[in-house]
Amino acid sequence: MEKHKKIDTNAIEYHIAGILKALGDNPEREGLKDTPKRVAKMYEEVFDGMNYTNEEIADMFNKTFALNMDEEESEQIECKCQSGTSNMVVVKDIDIFSYCEHHLALMYDMKVTVAYIPNGRVIGLSKIARIADMVSKRLQLQERIGSDIADIMQMVTGAKDIAVFIEGCHSCMSARGIKKQNAKTVTTTFRGAFDTDSTLKWHFMMQAGK
Repeated sequence: MEKHKKIDTNAIEYHIAGILKALGDNPEREGLKDTPKRVAKMYEEVFDGMNYTNEEIADMFNKTFALNMDEEESEQIECKCQSGTSNMVVVKDIDIFSYCEHHLALMYDMKVTVAYIPNGRVIGLSKIARIADMVSKRLQLQERIGSDIADIMQMVTGAKDIAVFIEGCHSCMSARGIKKQNAKTVTTTFRGAFDTDSTLKWHFMMQAGK
């Protein structure tokens, strides 16, 4: 799909140079003279998800397969829930990082677990990781990363039953302010049966390691 570029690297370079001056340093000195350009290039990469809406990301990864695929293409976990036996597809320990929208601080050591109950079709496992990665490349809240992933998974798969578990560290807590290096934040997003079926929710949390 054609990319609608929103990130203005020239403006980033200009403003980073201004920040360096505001910090009392000289952006023209040897160690800093290319810093604004480097930061602009980095921002273009780590905030690539800001170029797309959730709908556009869903369209980007909108490739699904009929449920009667080869078993090796999907890890399917049989679970007993109140509505009967369902095939729960789980991808766990997806590594991501993001930047908090409150302090522009790094959110790191983040692990994502995504599960869904297919509604006739399944998505390639690598695309689940790609969706999580793209969603994280925005100024974010950890809570919103989970809801964005769930929204896109519903759009792509047509499934109503989605669960997302995220655990991560926030440098706005570990490197400043309260400075609690070992603090971790856990967020969950439940849609459909994962929200209403306590047995199914329990199976998911077991898979997420909690």
